[in-house]
Amino acid sequence: MSKLRFLVALITSDNDYQIEQAESAEQAARKLNVELQVVYAGNDAITQSTQILKAVQSPPAVRPHAVIFEPAGGTALSQAARAAVSAGIAWAVLNREATYISELRKTSTAPIFSLGPDQYEIGRIQGRQFAALLPQGGSVLYIQGPTEHFAAKERAAGMQQARPANIHVSILKGQWTEDSSQKAVRSWLKLMTSQRSTVDLIAAQNDSMAIGARTAFQELPELDRDRWLNLPYLGCDGIPKNGQAWVSSGLLAATIFIPPTAGQAIEMVVDALLHKKNLPEAAVTAAQSIPPLQELKRR
Repeated sequence: MSKLRFLVALITSDNDYQIEQAESAEQAARKLNVELQVVYAGNDAITQSTQILKAVQSPPAVRPHAVIFEPAGGTALSQAARAAVSAGIAWAVLNREATYISELRKTSTAPIFSLGPDQYEIGRIQGRQFAALLPQGGSVLYIQGPTEHFAAKERAAGMQQARPANIHVSILKGQWTEDSSQKAVRSWLKLMTSQRSTVDLIAAQNDSMAIGARTAFQELPELDRDRWLNLPYLGCDGIPKNGQAWVSSGLLAATIFIPPTAGQAIEMVVDALLHKKNLPEAAVTAAQSIPPLQELKRR
C-alpha cells in the first residue's frame, strides 16, 4: 500500500480541546508516517459535511484512506459516512455515538468505529464536583455548549442526574469558545434576574467557556468583580497546558480530563489497515476529575 493519507475533520480552531485534538493527530501521523490533512468546520455541520464529501469524492490518487472526524452539529453525518464506506475509506467518529456504524460494519471492508469518552459520565463527574464543593447545597451558573450538540446534551443530562437536589442550576448557552461564554455572561448580567441571583459556583462544559465567564466578571466594578471572581469555577477537557494549568494557578477550582482521541484513532486505523487488527465498534476512553473528588471534598 502507498503512503496512507488521512483526513481529520474537527469542530473549530477556536477551542483548546480541538487544538489538542489536532496536535495529537499530528504527533501520531509523524510517528506512523501518515500524510495528514486537518480541517476545521467553524462550528458548522454543513461546512463539515462539505469538507468531508469533497475529500471522499476526490480522485483516487489524492483521496484519503481514512476520515476521522468529531461532529460539529447534531448528527454524525450518516450520508457522508455511506459515501466514504462506498469508496472503501475507513471511517472513525470521535466523541460521539453514531447509530449507523453497526449497520455499515456488516458490509464494509474498511474499518468503521467510534472512539470517545462517555459524555453522560462526564456530566455526572461534574455533578459530583458540585456536591463536593457545595456540601450544604447552593446555586450554580452553568454554561452549556450548543443545544444541538451531542456532548452538550449528554453532559447536561449527566450533570442533572448526579447533582444533589439541594443544588439549583441556571443555564446559559455558549458555543464551546471563550468568546461565546463571555458574551453569554455579559448578556445575563444585564438582566434584572441576575442582580437578584445568589450564585455559589460557576461551571462550564469546557475550560474555555469557564475562562470566558471569568473574563466577563472581571469587567464589573471592583466590589461586584471581587465577589464573582472569588467563587469557584469549574471547567472540562483538562488539557495539561490549559485546563490543568488553570487549576494549578487557581483560575479554576476543578476540571475534568478528557484524553484527546484523534491521535489514538489514527493509531487504531493504521493497525487495522496495515496489520489487519480487528477494531471494536465503539471504543471508550476514561475521563477523570482534576483534582480527584476526595481532594475537592477536603477543600
